[in-house]
Amino acid sequence: MASSSGTSSGSSGSSTLQNSGSEEDLRLAMDQRKQKRMLSNRESARRSRMRKQKHLDDLMAQVAQLRKENNQILTSINITTQHYLAIEAENSILRAQMGELNHRLQSLNEIIHYLSPNNSAFETEDPQINTESLVNPWNSMYLNQPIMASADIFQY
Repeated sequence: MASSSGTSSGSSGSSTLQNSGSEEDLRLAMDQRKQKRMLSNRESARRSRMRKQKHLDDLMAQVAQLRKENNQILTSINITTQHYLAIEAENSILRAQMGELNHRLQSLNEIIHYLSPNNSAFETEDPQINTESLVNPWNSMYLNQPIMASADIFQY
């Protein structure tokens, strides 16, 4: 019995040593896992910061590109506006010239109507004057005559 009690006490003493050894091993393993997890978390946080910085850099580059495009569009709009205003001014001049020419044409048509042979207001007593040459401006007598026009029709 004594030997069995000695054996059990000897084995109980060694199991206490084993327990303290395994607790120490367990604590070391937990510390290693904790250290590994902390390193992993640090690396993950570093990657996250890098992704965030890259995203910020991409957004800044996009802002710069959009500003450049915006300036190009504004320049294009300004040039188009200037062309539009120039053409509008030219159209205004052309409309005024058209109105003047229409007025002249109307006056000439009234003169032709007044001088037409069917109109009794024009009767010539001189047989030398040919009324047909007065009514028809394309008569050979007038083909070599210059046509007078005001200089403002040729302005642009």
